[in-house]
Amino acid sequence: MRKLLAAIVLSLALSCSAQQWHAPKDAGPRMPANRFAQDEGWWQRAVFYEVYPRSFADSNNDGTGDLKGILSRLDYLQSLGVDAVWITPVFPSPQVDFGYDVSDYRDIDPQYGTLADMDLLIAEGKKRGIKVVLDLVVNHTSDKHRWFQESRKSRDNPYRDYYIWRDGKGKDTPPTNWTSIFGGPSWTADAATNQWYYHFFYPQQPDLNWRNPQVEKEVFDVTRWWYQRGVYGFRLDAVNTMYEDPQLRDNPPAEGTDPYGMPNQKKIYDVDLLPEIHAALQRLRKVADEYPGRVLIGETWTDSEQKLAEYYGPKNNELHMPMYFNFMMIDKLDPATFRKRIAAIERNPVGGWPVYVLSNHDKVRYVDRYTPKGAPKPEVAKLMGALLMTLRGTPILYYGDEIGMENNDPKRREDVKDVVGRLGWPKEKGRDGERTPMQWDASVNAGFNRGAKPWLPVHPNYKTLNVKAQSAQPHSVLNWFRKLVSLRRTQPALYEGSYVALDEENRKVMSFARKSNGQTIVVAINMTGAHQTVSFDLAKIGAKDGQVLATTGKAKRAAFSKLTLEPYGVVIAEAGK
Repeated sequence: MRKLLAAIVLSLALSCSAQQWHAPKDAGPRMPANRFAQDEGWWQRAVFYEVYPRSFADSNNDGTGDLKGILSRLDYLQSLGVDAVWITPVFPSPQVDFGYDVSDYRDIDPQYGTLADMDLLIAEGKKRGIKVVLDLVVNHTSDKHRWFQESRKSRDNPYRDYYIWRDGKGKDTPPTNWTSIFGGPSWTADAATNQWYYHFFYPQQPDLNWRNPQVEKEVFDVTRWWYQRGVYGFRLDAVNTMYEDPQLRDNPPAEGTDPYGMPNQKKIYDVDLLPEIHAALQRLRKVADEYPGRVLIGETWTDSEQKLAEYYGPKNNELHMPMYFNFMMIDKLDPATFRKRIAAIERNPVGGWPVYVLSNHDKVRYVDRYTPKGAPKPEVAKLMGALLMTLRGTPILYYGDEIGMENNDPKRREDVKDVVGRLGWPKEKGRDGERTPMQWDASVNAGFNRGAKPWLPVHPNYKTLNVKAQSAQPHSVLNWFRKLVSLRRTQPALYEGSYVALDEENRKVMSFARKSNGQTIVVAINMTGAHQTVSFDLAKIGAKDGQVLATTGKAKRAAFSKLTLEPYGVVIAEAGK
């Protein structure tokens, strides 16, 4: 009876929620269905889309985006060809770090909605072939989480060992010299028990003690709880900081100071304790494997492709999708560097599937980073989009990437919302600029809401740079992305083919072939503001010319023996058989 009553209540909640939203009429053309959506390896052929919920769509006009806002835009995401939506944290939180300080892993923060809203989003996404992936903070909790509130009560509290508490070296001296990535020492003294607790990030984000088996069990059970609600996986936050040196050795010094004025140090005892991290992630993978088709994505900052490859696991039994941030960190149009980074991940020893990203909520938007001074941003947006969407691997789009949204950085310290910027100004301006509201149309607040002041200001260019305007422009950045996604879904060489580098000495044009079962597709990308002519090793291609599938120019045939590209131009062509 209890289960029946619960089901009735949930059904009524979903019904009520459904009456409060409707899809916009300008969602765009319907994208061809992803024929691999139900496969175990669906994520290898998928397009992922990161949504920063505060900034995506505000359904109740309170200035902050929410789950019903995302729900109202599912048809748009379907028209774009999105297969999975990764939603940054929407759990209850004091919002010190905008949700990355979680106070309850099994609920939804009221500013974003309710569990019923999440259930409805999962259900409506499923109808459209869109899976929901949540952001799981595994390194730390909020200091307002029940576990930490109990932990700080006494040294013998049952939850004490859920966190890392230690005696200081002296009355006012922390246990180690470790510094927080967000400024200041990594230890905070707590007068109630006369000990210090450890936090890699803000003091309000105490680190979990992953050496405590009960902590592991708690987190693993959280994932099961969400899998059972229909969530298809997790993006795991800050996985490389899960463990710290048990001997609490000081980090050696490094030259200079950080953005907050603290002396730099070589962080060798508080980051990348790899054997233990990998063992824990392999156990977490076993939990995911209990539920068919579930996927684990890693926030995996590494200093080399070799270290990144370790996150796949020795038998591809760890993270399905460790994000390749070294690719994103190139920050300039340089074919040689892109080739080198791509070749390195292609050679990873366990055959791990590449995962590419250009922008995210912590990084300046890609059009601002890659566009040379004076160059047309829409054309650079198209060429980088072509690179992202045609490589062998899974692309993760950041909301607004598909229309070429630009950063809108604060001009004054008093306008900064991100604590990183408030603490580090002016050397560190924070991450507000890449988190501004999605630009849907030319109406008030770019269609983000109905007029309430948004939590961050809309970029002034929203009148012309928005989804509605670009939907009506055949050669817009948005319609270019739609074309690219359609090609990924329909061309075997793009969704399953191998990667073959072409014209590898060329420092101006990035080119490669994708090959699968007799089909060859050639991608050529001009990374300069001048016309470029290239010729390829025809033996690698198997044809002298080909049929153009997509181009930012006007060509319908591609002569591979002598191909001319317009400034910042792209040609994607299928070789003749």
